[in-house]
Amino acid sequence: MAAINKESHVRSILKGVSWRVIATTDTLLVVLFVTCLLGDCSLENAIKIGLTEFLIKLIIYYVHERIWQYKRRGTDITKSQTLYKTIVWRIIATTTTFLISGAVLNGFNEIALFIALTELITKFVLYYFHERLWLTIPLGRIRDYVKKIFAQ
Repeated sequence: MAAINKESHVRSILKGVSWRVIATTDTLLVVLFVTCLLGDCSLENAIKIGLTEFLIKLIIYYVHERIWQYKRRGTDITKSQTLYKTIVWRIIATTTTFLISGAVLNGFNEIALFIALTELITKFVLYYFHERLWLTIPLGRIRDYVKKIFAQ
């Protein structure tokens, strides 16, 4: 179990960016897979959805992360709590994916739904392991590393 005392804003931002890189790559692949499977391959739409998601979900992720940190401060984070956090995030993120996909593809139809549901499965696993990995990085190490970079 990993204890969370107080995670810095910088750490939350870096954690969000690292997640968005993984998640956006997954989104691009999922959108390409789904649109190609349905006979309408579009790298352009995949990039539009991916970039839109990156920006919007980075902000949402940061807020979600800070709320989680506030609620869990000073407690041990168990695997079941990480699972709960993953479920909550997936509900938020999958809904957002459906809305973004529908807006970019000009229709909130089965294609947007299929993209969101496919992503639900792939990202559920990716997010859980991303969270567990970040719990292994000691608090303060990232802050010290970033300060060291900017001090040079």
